[in-house]
Amino acid sequence: MNQIQNPIWLMSSAYDQLNQDELLATASSVGAQGIDLCVFREDGARADHTATHLAYGNFSPEDALVTIAKFNSKGLRLSLGAFENMIGGDVSERIKNQNHLLKLIRIAHLLGGDENDVKVGTFVGYNHELGQEIDGFQKNLDEYKRVFEPIVRYAEDLGVTIVYENCPMEGWRSSRFTTTFNNLPGVLAARKLMYALIPSKAHGEIYDPSHDIWQHTDPVEVIRQMDISRLKRVHVKTTRMHRNQSIVEWGGMYPMQHVDASLAERAGVAIPQNDWDRHHYTAMLPGFGGTDDMDWNAFVEVLHQRGFQGPFEIENEAKNSKDTHNLAAINQGAKACISFLSPMLWSLTDQGYAYTAQQPLQEVHRKDIPVETMDRLKA
Repeated sequence: MNQIQNPIWLMSSAYDQLNQDELLATASSVGAQGIDLCVFREDGARADHTATHLAYGNFSPEDALVTIAKFNSKGLRLSLGAFENMIGGDVSERIKNQNHLLKLIRIAHLLGGDENDVKVGTFVGYNHELGQEIDGFQKNLDEYKRVFEPIVRYAEDLGVTIVYENCPMEGWRSSRFTTTFNNLPGVLAARKLMYALIPSKAHGEIYDPSHDIWQHTDPVEVIRQMDISRLKRVHVKTTRMHRNQSIVEWGGMYPMQHVDASLAERAGVAIPQNDWDRHHYTAMLPGFGGTDDMDWNAFVEVLHQRGFQGPFEIENEAKNSKDTHNLAAINQGAKACISFLSPMLWSLTDQGYAYTAQQPLQEVHRKDIPVETMDRLKA
């Protein structure tokens, strides 16, 4: 029997074609223990992720009780998330993103917050106007502190923890830009610096090892060197690196760059075929459709050595699963992933490897609080 058992959840981004009831039924049928609900802005600017699996407008304490009962009826737990640029990009959009995050923190509080392990996931983003200046990275850290210090304080006051995902969002801007670093927490050093700037325990991280694989960084060493108390979730996604012409030509340190297509053809040089085609890899689900470049046994072992007990969340971005837009293939990927992970994460029982530590969400009765906005929060 494993000393530590980790539940396996679904991240709902792959199920944008389902409503919440259909999503819960699907998560239960594939054998998951929880769902990280994507709650993107309905008027948001992102085209790649649009799932909104919670009616966040006018969310009330009564809605919280209904939601808790609904999840408990399926034996599932939950968190919330919306992953946007919070410190850069269009000014009006970033303010909307910040205010939306505040709405999700309020909703998480009504759902029990840390008492029910309901976290709120977000990106930080990156301000490239500042980044192009001298000391641009430090200026982004300073902008992060300016924006997030009041947000984290608000979350702390409500008993809610914010968690940042480490995807650099390499395709978030046009491939005609040189850099692909578009989200501040994309490297461990940045996250350490962020916690030093805002020492509150009301923020932490979702760690996705696949992003470090294509950055030629060993996720096992990242886990060894991080502040493990900050780690609240692990994203289950993996990477298969390409061994082809492009990585030889462009190397592993910098992304492929956009040049004139006719010039590239004359020179016989590979160039990006889309904004995300920059770093010579394919996103995969572990255990589904072939081998990858991740040592999952070593990764789980170091997590357990360091005492991580949180959920492993399947973030399905695999070309052979989520990108097919075929619900059956998406579910096949989830089931295969759970089967792959279960001997590493669960106890052996008469029914095979099974998660035996599931607890229902607590029914909480929180008083209603008004929706907060950034202008009032900083006033």
